[in-house]
Amino acid sequence: MSHAHQNSAASPIARAFVDARRGGQALDAYPGAAPESLEAAYVIQDEAIAAWPDRIAGWKLGRINAPHDARFGAGRLAGPIFSRNVWTGGHTPTRFGVIEGGFAAVEAEYVLELGETAPDRGDWTVESVAPLVARVFIGVEIAGSPFAGINDHGPAVTASDFGNNAGLILGGEVAGWRDRLSGLVCTMSINDVVAGRGGAASIPGGPLDSLAFLLNLLHRRGRRLEAGQLISTGAATGVHDILTGQSASADFGPDGRIDCLAVPATGAIA
Repeated sequence: MSHAHQNSAASPIARAFVDARRGGQALDAYPGAAPESLEAAYVIQDEAIAAWPDRIAGWKLGRINAPHDARFGAGRLAGPIFSRNVWTGGHTPTRFGVIEGGFAAVEAEYVLELGETAPDRGDWTVESVAPLVARVFIGVEIAGSPFAGINDHGPAVTASDFGNNAGLILGGEVAGWRDRLSGLVCTMSINDVVAGRGGAASIPGGPLDSLAFLLNLLHRRGRRLEAGQLISTGAATGVHDILTGQSASADFGPDGRIDCLAVPATGAIA
């Protein structure tokens, strides 16, 4: 899909974030004037997507809490998840890179897989998106940014750097999810200490509402959601900061668990 902004050079802000992520280097400050609106933030994000040497495998959604939700006119923000940063959880902990001096966190999430490319429209609802979903997985979103203060300056700053995403660990499939989704619960532990409990009901409107929000947002941005793409629907137990050397475990009860380990980033892409 063509985007007019891909014909222009990325802004200095987008370029700074892309270079820092590729080099595994922290940024001491926000690299420019912070965007004042989510629309301005998504322009920066789109420029960075165009400059990033990988394809989008899916999207993450993050909650915008009060009072920011009223001021910025949205209860969620979105960011891309790139294909080389999607890992499949296994019997040994999945290792993920953390930029020293940057931000890193783990989030237990319910991940939707799109079964078909979504028609381009801007009026999606929980009811109308449900048939688009082929499968649901347990997952851990790796939140991450070269800028340690990514979450301290409001949602537009967070959205501007890939929505503070650094990857997605995909776990097992949730069987019978259409009947069970609203009742699913999970626990996140850091170094074997429980850091948060929650579930699908912790996500405002539930995971399908996250998908509806994303589709409506992408419609306004001139993007689409394609068959096979993954939607990480929002933190079910909270956003749990993690440091290099720490381990995390997301326990989804009968649907399985995902173990992971934070290691130093070596530079995302050569």
